[in-house]
Amino acid sequence: MIIVAGLSPAWQQVLVVDAFQPGAVNRASEAYWCGSGKVLNVAVALHHLSGGAAGQTLTLSTLGGPAYDAIENEFSAMGVPRRWVRTQSPTRVCTTVVDRATRVATELVENASPITDAELSEFESAFAEVAADATVVVLTGSLPSGVPPDFFRRLLASARGQAVLDLRGPELLAALDARPLLVKPNREELSHTLGASLHNDDQFHLAIAELQRRGAQAVVVTSGKNEVRANVDGQPLRFTPRPVKDAVNPIGCGDCLTAGIAWALHQGKDVTTAVKQGMKCARDNLLTLIPSDFNREREFRNRR
Repeated sequence: MIIVAGLSPAWQQVLVVDAFQPGAVNRASEAYWCGSGKVLNVAVALHHLSGGAAGQTLTLSTLGGPAYDAIENEFSAMGVPRRWVRTQSPTRVCTTVVDRATRVATELVENASPITDAELSEFESAFAEVAADATVVVLTGSLPSGVPPDFFRRLLASARGQAVLDLRGPELLAALDARPLLVKPNREELSHTLGASLHNDDQFHLAIAELQRRGAQAVVVTSGKNEVRANVDGQPLRFTPRPVKDAVNPIGCGDCLTAGIAWALHQGKDVTTAVKQGMKCARDNLLTLIPSDFNREREFRNRR
């Protein structure tokens, strides 16, 4: 089983406008709502990859406020296996504005609300319960304000499976001595995490080597539509994404990459093969308006 865990889910609004104009009134020609944020995007993508087979995945996250029922109802309808820790603070709301004319997506992100110590303790206990027998554990997303940076590191102490981390900053650095199988920051996150410039090959190699020196077994660094850089088994690698002519919405592509990697590892594939499968998932996501799941998009369109 693959466990996907994170503390920063979102209730996501996706608006499509014909020609986005900053500072002006923009009227949406289409509007959709869905559960999102890294943890939920990975969860939905994995559910899609598994074909909805029972016992393959489980999502553990926090939910609170009006979004609790909305996301629970959506995930129940899709059949996504999940376990929620209910929070006093409401789940954040984020908005994606997709410009139909330019095919540019603008993301408006609300930071996750604080979580109480009791809620963190409940989450940690729930994770220990479900992760002990997992083949792959995915920890993803930012930590809400006030959560100790070593929280994900503490979670890894109870995980026996291969660990895939899509984290950044102090929480990533704190988790590296657990020797995760793979870490997947994007270029901006890697630069921020290490306080390093990444303008040339030497700087990239040094930054990746630093993560491995601290404990990461493999490092995969994405950079939007540009090539993916990695180091696997001490071998520097580059993967060139296939061009996409009619890209719709890039939001969630990194999460689909993470999901594809996790699914391939769960199937016993090596890391290099897993990265290639992840890139295919990311490419497929580019062609959809709703992050991570094509069936969900068709379902939403049928409601209109």
